Amino acid sequence: MKAGGDRERIEGEFPKHHELPFDSDRKRSSVIRKRPDGRLRAFINGAPDVLLERCANLYDGAGVRPMTDEDRRNIAAQNTAMAQQALRVLGSAYRDLDNASPEGLTADAVERDLVFVGLTGMHDPPRPEAKEAVAKCRAAGIRVVMITGDHPHTATAIAREIGIASNDDVAVAGVDLDKMSDDELRQRAPKIAVYARVTAEHKLRIIRAWKANDAVVAMTGDGVNDAPAIKGADIGIAMGRGGTEVTKQASDMIITDDNFATIVAAVEEGRGIYDNIRKTLQYLLAGNTGELMLMTGCVIVGLPTPLLPIHLLWINLVTDGLPALCLATDPIDPDVMKRRPRRPSERITDRGFLQTMFLTGFLTAGVAFSVYLYALKTGTEEMARTSAFAVLVFAELLRSFGARSETKPVWRISLLSNVNLMIVVSVSFGLQVWSHHNAFLGHFLKTSSMPLADCFLLLALGAIPLMVLELVKVLRPGKTTGWDITSETV
Repeated sequence: MKAGGDRERIEGEFPKHHELPFDSDRKRSSVIRKRPDGRLRAFINGAPDVLLERCANLYDGAGVRPMTDEDRRNIAAQNTAMAQQALRVLGSAYRDLDNASPEGLTADAVERDLVFVGLTGMHDPPRPEAKEAVAKCRAAGIRVVMITGDHPHTATAIAREIGIASNDDVAVAGVDLDKMSDDELRQRAPKIAVYARVTAEHKLRIIRAWKANDAVVAMTGDGVNDAPAIKGADIGIAMGRGGTEVTKQASDMIITDDNFATIVAAVEEGRGIYDNIRKTLQYLLAGNTGELMLMTGCVIVGLPTPLLPIHLLWINLVTDGLPALCLATDPIDPDVMKRRPRRPSERITDRGFLQTMFLTGFLTAGVAFSVYLYALKTGTEEMARTSAFAVLVFAELLRSFGARSETKPVWRISLLSNVNLMIVVSVSFGLQVWSHHNAFLGHFLKTSSMPLADCFLLLALGAIPLMVLELVKVLRPGKTTGWDITSETV
């Protein structure tokens, strides 16, 4: 249209007679139109290198003439030069046909002895956010691999532009894959960043090679030829806008905006949700472990019961329950995509989880038991029980701030990033202190009156488990693992 072409006029003068749709194996498509004189002409577009093999003549300023070897070399050189500029190059040719029925107009019969017309270089720039998304994947331990039907030079140029490939990486073409055995491809797959001129069979082989290396593989695509690989991947991702129905049916997930960055955002969101589930479980189970250790220790030693049923109910519903809800909705850690992902076989209650849970429970129970034992020797049983209850509540509330991260110390996490947690902890602190100065609330919770100075002393003692746990974070760095995501569409 920019060149002055009139589509409606062309459709009227050259009505469509037959069509041979694009096929990933042929890498070309043909439209057969009827000329004004009644004869048929086939218009063929496709990959230049494939199209040249079927051309016998060349159309130039002087008309149609036989194509020479020098012509082929010049066209191939021009194709390479355009591809190296990250242009997607399309070759065009035509052929006049004798009138024939649609049944006789097969690809082999039509797409031969063609007249080469020229090359078209199309600039299809990556989305602005693609480079940043690829960088996030790299930092997160996710390997991004490009699989495309484009020319190897085009694929390599685009891959380098967005950070998938380095300057030393070279695209591996489909013809090279045909020469590799499955075992050889498995060994080389981790080192290959770009695949070009591939078929549906090649894509499935690449997926299987990655899976043979114990990688978790995601495959994205939109065409029918992507469906087998999407079905064979651990996570099949289809494009919602441009994707075919076959691809969508074969996929596990559909991206409605056809944007690779959305996949990265989904990974980030998933990691944040997993972290919140883990930290909430850790907080609740560690608190219950501490209570169990305290009660069991006192029974074994032969001391009176340190906590009454109303105390346990208050701790589990208010002291633990409300902060746990805030932890479950904690904002995603800004550094979540800088960590290596967990292994698929790793359980949520792994060795590190259990170690932290028992250490937290031991510290909490130890502080509460020490306070309880001291108060029994210096005061009444009721006062000792009140002191143990108060220090346990204070320890649990303070620990909620440290539970927000398994690796970051509490002083590196902004308190304002989870305002709800601050409000819940502040209110719970106030209620606990008030229960020692208000007769009605004290009667309800079975607590004794306590000077404000003693409340602050118990608060300081309740901070001991938090301080020890934060020191452990500083001395014990987090562990890392890795997995891979293979992407066709960027």
